[in-house]
Amino acid sequence: MTLDGQLLGYWEREAARLESLAAAARFAWQRRRLLRKADTARAKAATSRRREAARGNAPEPIET
Repeated sequence: MTLDGQLLGYWEREAARLESLAAAARFAWQRRRLLRKADTARAKAATSRRREAARGNAPEPIET
């Protein structure tokens, strides 16, 4: 497995974790910040997914 493959899994898990924290956030400003971080994590996962696809090792995207 390549580093991008490992990063892809990590950033997808991190996005899911941040979304669950956002759902439980007490204040709207906390929710917005956590959702922005989740969006950033998804963008990083997409970058790793593109690199893996360029190598021909594209994993299936995880639906959330």
